[in-house]
Amino acid sequence: MRTVLAREMGGYNVLGRIWGVWRRRPGVRAVPKAPGFGTEAGHRLRPRGSSKRSRPLGGQPFPGLLQLENLSREELVDVLRAAVVDQKGKPGELTLFSVLPELSQSLGLGDQELQVVQASGKETSGLVLLSSCPQTASRLQKFFIYSRRAQRPTATYCAVTDGIPATSEGKIQAALKLEHVDGVDLQQRGSGLRCQVCVKLVHSWGLTPQVIPVKSPSRKDFQEGVKRTLSHFHVVAMGSGCALVQLQPLTVFPSQLQVHMVLQLCPVLGDHTYSARVGTVLGQRFLLPAESTKPQRQVPDEALLRRLCLTPSQAAQLPLHLHLHCLHLPGMRPGEAPMKLLAPLPSYFSRTLQCLGLHQQ
Repeated sequence: MRTVLAREMGGYNVLGRIWGVWRRRPGVRAVPKAPGFGTEAGHRLRPRGSSKRSRPLGGQPFPGLLQLENLSREELVDVLRAAVVDQKGKPGELTLFSVLPELSQSLGLGDQELQVVQASGKETSGLVLLSSCPQTASRLQKFFIYSRRAQRPTATYCAVTDGIPATSEGKIQAALKLEHVDGVDLQQRGSGLRCQVCVKLVHSWGLTPQVIPVKSPSRKDFQEGVKRTLSHFHVVAMGSGCALVQLQPLTVFPSQLQVHMVLQLCPVLGDHTYSARVGTVLGQRFLLPAESTKPQRQVPDEALLRRLCLTPSQAAQLPLHLHLHCLHLPGMRPGEAPMKLLAPLPSYFSRTLQCLGLHQQ
């Protein structure tokens, strides 16, 4: 298997950050991205330099983050080589799909249209796979679908969790459904619809979708959109009550990895949607009812804030520490060994690892 770093894929440029384009397969481009348009794709899984704690520099405790409101449309096209916004959105909003034509022009593709082959959620950093060749995009999509059916993971995420899983590795299985936070069940409005369609519809209704675990689902539940989900996890390092965890989803569902880690009582650091479902009494963690627990800003304890060198107000802006680090792709030709694309960690992610003393063994 050949390993390719994102910034070594054919060429790169410096625009206050580093972007990479993969040219090993005709018509395919891999772009390292980060939430809030923030990344410096020059950090490996192990932080480089001194192991001493990093201190916030001035008012920027999360190096590498840019704010959407500070970007023009033209600047957005430029930084899309290093970042991605929400794949879906309301009409008129700046999204990945809305600027694909301009991105195609800026990459010199002429009349060729870019397609999104693989991308994670809005707040998740890491790889985005784009293709200008419909046949190649179709082949890769079939490869991902076939791999999931064969229970072979193709994506590996890195996550920093607030809490340490009870076991060093294992699998997480849960039946999940999409539901409005105030109790409007999406499956009742769109029975049998696929997850992606449900998400698109809920945006058009102006609702806020939440992922809810379903205990002992019935056949009717599955007919109405409940889906079995599965992820593998492996604890890479532990320290300061936190963990560096590798996650490999074997199914596709919105916010699957975040919800799975909440079920382990170890929410992802910077998860301001689902972490409120984990309660604590006398130092013991427990799950709160998902249906009645509304999203809240994650509130790290005082010890963790000190380790991260953050104030409570800064912690409220903590980015989600969930990073699509690796994608497995088929060989360029039949019979060739598969490839592995790697996206280095964002600088704020590396800084967190240093603060917490989380070093890959």
